[in-house]
Amino acid sequence: MDYRIPVFTDDPGWHGKRLKEVFAARGYEAVFISLKDCAFNIGGNGQPAVLIPGFENGLPKGVFVRGVPGGTLQQVIARLDVLHALKLLGVVVYNDGRAVERTVDKAMTSFLLHLNQVPTPQTWVCESRHQAHDVYLRETMAGRPLVIKPLFGSQGQGVRKLTRETPFPVPMEEHVDGLYYLQSYIDSGEGAWHDHRVFVIRGHAVAAMIRHGSHWVNNVAQGGRCEVITAEGELAQLAEAAARAVSVDYCGVDIIRGRDGRPYVLEVNSIPAWKGLQGATGLNVAQLLVDDFLSCIHAQPALTVVS
Repeated sequence: MDYRIPVFTDDPGWHGKRLKEVFAARGYEAVFISLKDCAFNIGGNGQPAVLIPGFENGLPKGVFVRGVPGGTLQQVIARLDVLHALKLLGVVVYNDGRAVERTVDKAMTSFLLHLNQVPTPQTWVCESRHQAHDVYLRETMAGRPLVIKPLFGSQGQGVRKLTRETPFPVPMEEHVDGLYYLQSYIDSGEGAWHDHRVFVIRGHAVAAMIRHGSHWVNNVAQGGRCEVITAEGELAQLAEAAARAVSVDYCGVDIIRGRDGRPYVLEVNSIPAWKGLQGATGLNVAQLLVDDFLSCIHAQPALTVVS
């Protein structure tokens, strides 16, 4: 048996180091590989139909996904195709291509949350500046601020609040790029901004924290301060429902409470960071992830190489 595990990432960093340490403690070697370097070899010379560098003679039992690099539409589709194909070939893909597609695309995440009756802010997604401007005028003139976000992105980058005093962005502006993703702004408390991150593995909330911000964007990457809370009750149940809605192995779920106390799921991240969460809780998140991943591998039958 090959005890090497491909970890798909272009930047292992702190998270990669934690995963590598835990894999080593479990008798496995984490090998960092970019999806850019994978390829298809369909119907040829006895090698696997999907070529992973270092695994040309046989596919691994599982791959751990920590990043799908950006690129042109064709490049991104091809990289996701690798994840889809590996799963079809019997490889455990953690998280798989469908989960990544559903969560990296905020519009689909919002739609699936709504479809599964998971409370999420009212959302509008359109290409038409005219349609988006109508929403902006209707909402902000009624005193209901909006948030505009890039459809793809994380860590709070490119997120802006729109009020009636805010100039409406044009398509050529940074992070707009010809598509408008607008959400109702949920006020968690002016001057006391906060939201919650709940980490879910295999459908169960395992850790949670409050992120306090000096700004209405509370991400740790934007300077948010973390405070541990128990991963139970209403927030845990809501995070678990959100994970089910997008069919994900593990994720970080961002939840915010409005002034009326009602919680809303803002995002579901299928390639979540956990440095802030681990620092706040002391929980070895990488160990939980690796153990769950390995349990999936051990439940899999032996692979047959498809050439």
